[in-house]
Amino acid sequence: MDDLERAILVIFDESGTLDDDLKKQAELYCNDVKEKPLICRLCIEKLCFSNLVQVQFWCLQTLHEVIRTRYLTMTPDERHMIRGSVFSIVCLEDKNLTRVLEGPAFIKNKLAQVLITLIYFEYPLVWSSVFVDFFPHLSKGNVVIDMFCRVLNALDDELINLDYPRTPEELTVAGRVKDAMRQQCVCQIVRVWYDIVSMYRNSDQELCTSVLDSMRRYISWIDIGLIVNDAFIPLLFDLILVGPLSVQLRGAAVRCLLAVVSKRMEPQSKLSLLRSLQISRVLRLVTEDGDAELVSDIAALLSGYAVEALDCFKHLNSEDAKGISMELLSEVFPSIFYVMKNFEVDVNIIQFLSGYVAILKSFAPLPEKQLLHLGQILEVILVLIRYDPAYRTNLDFMDKIGKEEEDRMVEFRKDLFVLLRTVGRVAPDVTQLFIRNSLASAVSRSSDSNVEEVEGALSLLYALGESISEETIRTGSGLLSELLLMLLSTKFPCHSNRLVALVYLETVTRYVKFIQDNTQYIPMVLAAFLDERGIHHSNINVSRRASYLFMRVVKLLKMKLVPFIETILQSLQDTVAQFTITNYTTEELSGSEDGSHIFEAIGLLIGTEDVLPEKQSDYLSSLLSPLCQQVEALLKNAKLLNAEETNAKIAVTQQIIMAINSLSKGFSERLVTASRPAIGLMFKQTLDVLLQVLVIFPKVEPLRNKVTSFIHRMVDTLGASVFPYLPKALEQLLEEIEPKQMVGFLLLLNQLICKFNTLVHDILEEIFPSVAERIFSVIPRNGLPSGPDAITEEIRELQELQRTLYTFLHVITTHDLSPVFLSPKCKAYLDPVMQLLLYSSCNHKDILVRKACVQIFIRLIKDWCAQPYEEKVPGFRSFVIEAFATNCCLYSVLDRSFELHDANTVPNIS
Repeated sequence: MDDLERAILVIFDESGTLDDDLKKQAELYCNDVKEKPLICRLCIEKLCFSNLVQVQFWCLQTLHEVIRTRYLTMTPDERHMIRGSVFSIVCLEDKNLTRVLEGPAFIKNKLAQVLITLIYFEYPLVWSSVFVDFFPHLSKGNVVIDMFCRVLNALDDELINLDYPRTPEELTVAGRVKDAMRQQCVCQIVRVWYDIVSMYRNSDQELCTSVLDSMRRYISWIDIGLIVNDAFIPLLFDLILVGPLSVQLRGAAVRCLLAVVSKRMEPQSKLSLLRSLQISRVLRLVTEDGDAELVSDIAALLSGYAVEALDCFKHLNSEDAKGISMELLSEVFPSIFYVMKNFEVDVNIIQFLSGYVAILKSFAPLPEKQLLHLGQILEVILVLIRYDPAYRTNLDFMDKIGKEEEDRMVEFRKDLFVLLRTVGRVAPDVTQLFIRNSLASAVSRSSDSNVEEVEGALSLLYALGESISEETIRTGSGLLSELLLMLLSTKFPCHSNRLVALVYLETVTRYVKFIQDNTQYIPMVLAAFLDERGIHHSNINVSRRASYLFMRVVKLLKMKLVPFIETILQSLQDTVAQFTITNYTTEELSGSEDGSHIFEAIGLLIGTEDVLPEKQSDYLSSLLSPLCQQVEALLKNAKLLNAEETNAKIAVTQQIIMAINSLSKGFSERLVTASRPAIGLMFKQTLDVLLQVLVIFPKVEPLRNKVTSFIHRMVDTLGASVFPYLPKALEQLLEEIEPKQMVGFLLLLNQLICKFNTLVHDILEEIFPSVAERIFSVIPRNGLPSGPDAITEEIRELQELQRTLYTFLHVITTHDLSPVFLSPKCKAYLDPVMQLLLYSSCNHKDILVRKACVQIFIRLIKDWCAQPYEEKVPGFRSFVIEAFATNCCLYSVLDRSFELHDANTVPNIS
């Protein structure tokens, strides 16, 4: 063993015992050897005499690299030497070279890759006989035949196959190689394939499999007549159907037939080809052969055959041709449906079925055979969308396995539901009848076995709703009214299952427009949501989802539900009461925020003017009073509690504020301020109570956020009557506020300004100094750091605050509130504000921010410099001319960051 061989062994060592420095030295040594002029001769010598696999691979890898990168600079003698040596090894011209061909597969594949690199440069202009020269050596047996197959495979992988990205040069070479092969040797290669398979089919089935797999790659671009003839096609069918051959060989023959079927040609020629194949010969194997691998190959063949037959139907105008295409499809459909129901499904089959159903739109009326096909497609869809019963417990309790399975099925079902909706559009009656029968069948079975059936049937009905118009749902045309009545009136034995309960409620919600014109079914809808199937379901996830869906139903049917308010409130009494229970634990509270949707639904119901004033007051009082009392009780002596007790009180208080906030969404400003001020008074009293939360827990951010959200709601609900409460509310929010919390505070101020305009002048004048003081304490006037390395979480928060500040200043100026800046209390902050706006209008990375800052200046110029000689703000005019106009309107436009092609820059320039 010489130094090179030792170095190669070090490079490929995987024991983990060698030092990294030693490996680096070995790599450097080998790289130096690669640069030597006689490296190709050295590699070939090593291949001839070394038994070390690592050395053989390194030499082949080096040869491949050197030929690929240095071929054009090699001398003719060197090229001839490499060509002759490599071909001698490949064809076993010297029996002393068998060590390479008897080596592992990766060595032989690398050898084939080296030969293909030579073919790339030399065939057919320099080495025109490379393939022909191969044929005499095939008689040496399976070793050379195997190598011949590997060379053909490598040629496809490295050059011909368009599944891989190719450069324009590679495409040109590939075209040249294919043209030369068609003219010179393809016929002989096909003959060789036939002879080898015929000769070795019983003695070396693995070799025959390799030959057929190579052949499959070439069928797409050689003359199809070389394969589709009285010799080769019978041989392929014979391999598939006759004798105890290996599954691998039979599968290879099936894949060759698929390549034949998929060959691109004129539609009429393709139709003749499909008919001549008599594909019905392999159909029985789908049900008779138990090997899943072979059935998978046959399924791919049948789906490919069906796709081509459908394509013929689309492109041929002759009625006879269309009829033949449909006959061919009808012939293979039963087997395709069987495979889809019993084996793993290829997404291409689903796409084919969608294409088939789409062409049926042109049939009027649908022939009976096509109606039968549609029914079978629906059966397949129902089978495929069912969950595996083995995951039933996981899915019900939503553990990790259950979550993964549900996510997988959601993704898997997408194409199937698209197919379902296509069938529903083509044959609505057939689809609705199938779903009705599926539901009836599922209900009739025992509760232990029908969970997946019921969930599947309900999912079909839910998915179908996406393709049905609102008018169709509202009128319940066709079988839909019967189907929806069955849905509402049936209590499934397996309703306790999470998946069944969820899809049932989602389906009822999707079709609830039907109830608008069929109010006699309202009690059924209410029962579905209010009993143990919905809000009172034992599974908390179902109960929460039911609360949300019920709120959506109430939004749609609001007026029609007024007569049922008493019934609804009575049914929800225990659900509402849980928000006033004091002995909550942290575990019970975890993730239970969705309960607030119940209060939103109630608010929507009782907030309408169709409810009598006295009743409305009673309803609202019965809800708000306990909640407010609970908050007052929780706040009492809160500072004397330990940390655990305090956290529990905070969580409960948070829940209650959310409930009150949701409840208020159903009440309009006109109702609470004009027509029924007693309702407005209740909300004002509630606001008074909730503002105390900020006093007791000033630094608890979740509570601050919830109270702020409620103030937002009260601004919209109470209108101007909220003014007396604003000073106290804003004062409490500003106290001990963190900079990042200022974003929410500024958004509240923006809402107040946009709603009340100049009416908030005094409030804004009072709080602006505090706002400016806090913001300028954290935001530098010359901008924030930028660049990937400078962006931390803290910087991101400050950037958000800065953007919100610009919006705040923009809102002030565009709502005639610029005098606030000039008041005695605020005047001290005018210069910092102007300097920040100037810097940002010139330098900010975001062009939209620059635009906003420029607009602020434009508005201030209009307000303060309207008259030519009037100086409302001493020094402002000169500041605009000398600083703003020069730096922003001139220099910043010349900066590279100012993109003139960006439409957002146009207003800045103008």
